[in-house]
Amino acid sequence: MKTKIFFMAIAAMLALACNNSSSSKKALMFNELQLDKNKLADQTAISVDTTGVTVDNFEERSPNSTPTTKTITDWEKKIIKTADIKLELKDYNNYNSTIHKNLKAFGAYIAKEEQSQYNDMLQNNVTIKVPVDRFDDLVNSFSGEGINVIEKKINTEDVTGELVDGKARMEAKKQVRLQYLSLLKQAKNMKDILEVQKEINDIQEEIESVNGRIDYLSHQAAYSTINLNYYQYLKGYNPLNDHPTFISKIADAFKNGFSIISNLSIFIISIWPIILLIIAVIIFYKRRRWQTKKAVL
Repeated sequence: MKTKIFFMAIAAMLALACNNSSSSKKALMFNELQLDKNKLADQTAISVDTTGVTVDNFEERSPNSTPTTKTITDWEKKIIKTADIKLELKDYNNYNSTIHKNLKAFGAYIAKEEQSQYNDMLQNNVTIKVPVDRFDDLVNSFSGEGINVIEKKINTEDVTGELVDGKARMEAKKQVRLQYLSLLKQAKNMKDILEVQKEINDIQEEIESVNGRIDYLSHQAAYSTINLNYYQYLKGYNPLNDHPTFISKIADAFKNGFSIISNLSIFIISIWPIILLIIAVIIFYKRRRWQTKKAVL
């Protein structure tokens, strides 16, 4: 009997040791994945020089595979171009019609348009999106006879490094996610499942955020933006009115004074019933006062 109890005790101890070993192994694996999650995000080695950008190219591969190196040349660079152009025209209607027709030839489209007319000016503000390879051609097409270029500014922003870095980080996070999915299949209790699933959800949110930024930059680099403002002064407009001389200021002052007197006269005439009422009250008050003094005497 004692021998039987002895063997049962040994069996129980062995089972407990195996269980602890399995739990320790899972904990160790989970901790390693936590480290991998942070390390893989920084595992991309990026170097920018005058010839291009190099980056470790992560693919959907096993963790033991060897990364390949991809070189990005000048013609592959992603550059966001923006132009601000202001034009003074002699024939607004003709130019406006020509612009709308020519945009299709450049593969461009109008993202926003706002026309306005004032007492002395007719103008249009247009936001144009054009493929990056046709940007310079379209910008150069705006000038010509009867067109005075008042302002022209062009800005460029190289986002190649940010795009490459974003793609590499996204691929690294996908590798970590695959390892967490593998760990999820090995989870034996609800606590482990929930903990691993939370990590997977966090990584998925990070992947979607990076992917959204990549899509935005890719679209901005694929289509350049041109903010075009063109206008025409209407007939009768005198540019000197924008910078009046001393004599013209004196003349304007006399005109303003005469206008004030005229408006005041019109105002007084318009309230004549009130004025008559006030005069009647004053006369009544003085007559009554005079009659009172006469009665006392």
